[in-house]
Amino acid sequence: MTGSDSAHDRTRWVVLVMAALGFAVNFWAWALLSPLGPLYREELGLTSFQQALLVAVPVIVGSVGRVAAGVLTDRFGGRIMFPAVSAATIVPVLYLGFSGQYSLTGLLVGGFFLGIGGSAFAVGVPTVNAWFPPERRGTALGLFGIGMGGTAFSALTTVPLVTAAGKTAPVIVPAIVLAVYAVASYLLIREAPGRTKPTGSAAHRLLAAAKLPITWQASGIYALSFGGYVAMSVYLPTYLKTSYELTQADAANRMAGFVVLAVIARPLGGWLSDRVAPARVLNTTLVAVVAAAVVQAFTPMLMPMGTAAFLVLAVALGAGSGATFALVAIMAPADQVGSVTGIVGAAGGLGGFVPPLIMGALYGSYGSYGGGLALLAVAAAATVLVVRSLSRRPQVV
Repeated sequence: MTGSDSAHDRTRWVVLVMAALGFAVNFWAWALLSPLGPLYREELGLTSFQQALLVAVPVIVGSVGRVAAGVLTDRFGGRIMFPAVSAATIVPVLYLGFSGQYSLTGLLVGGFFLGIGGSAFAVGVPTVNAWFPPERRGTALGLFGIGMGGTAFSALTTVPLVTAAGKTAPVIVPAIVLAVYAVASYLLIREAPGRTKPTGSAAHRLLAAAKLPITWQASGIYALSFGGYVAMSVYLPTYLKTSYELTQADAANRMAGFVVLAVIARPLGGWLSDRVAPARVLNTTLVAVVAAAVVQAFTPMLMPMGTAAFLVLAVALGAGSGATFALVAIMAPADQVGSVTGIVGAAGGLGGFVPPLIMGALYGSYGSYGGGLALLAVAAAATVLVVRSLSRRPQVV
């Protein structure tokens, strides 16, 4: 390896690490309302649906924001977009800590703008993708996906910070970290050599991406895999507290365990996709989701059956998320990865927005979450058909 090759290799890993950190830090902020949901419910007298809406709003805004973030990243690159998204996320974080937390309206407004942090995902995928050759992109994007563990960090630290230092502490700390990261990312992230800036307007590029079959195939898969992960991570504390009468701290810790396992499984899904093809990985993970969701629909005892079902869900959804972007890395044109990622990422976020609302509504009406988990099993089975539609493409099977 020559000196220039060695420097190139070091830079690509620096970019990967910084992108993963940016993903994690912004997701930490994005997920702040989830572990605090039960607390706000008690303090403000929220209904099950209102609490579900509260934790879902940042998800929907972050999802829609990914479309714009992906298009802008194709144009301006990650060195500009990561600092911009991180700096913008500081504003709603501080608003929630010092003003917005005292009413449902304030929480919803803060949660709306907190969604900006959720768009960081669409910045990282094209940034990392451009630095790695096709045969290594599944692994690289899987490692980048470890950043979704920011939601676990949020779950582990938010409630203890409230207990130790009051309700403003969980927002001051991430705000400071976001500011430090914004500066560091501008100094350390570099654009890949030879990166081609797309031509034409943002609307034209978005339309071109929307015409690609892989955009919608991957969107359907990611809506189930990552959407299922997001839905579980934001709603699991409420589910466990309601269904199994766990304390808020215990429920938040178990949610963090779910997230950590999914985070570990995501690079595994990317790595396996580089070796045995994305569609095979996706078929296996989707079948596992069906089985685990069917078991949990009957609300078994938490130990051991319920815990086992959630562990299987965590691994399957995490690995499936990693395999999905291994698929995008292979099938999407290089200069459209950001635009395709934005649409696919939005679909994943939307997939996480709807289930908490359904779960809250079903529990409010029937006193059970079983119907919602049964719908997850049906959706996973239908997604298998989407994966099968890729079977005639040898590079993905």
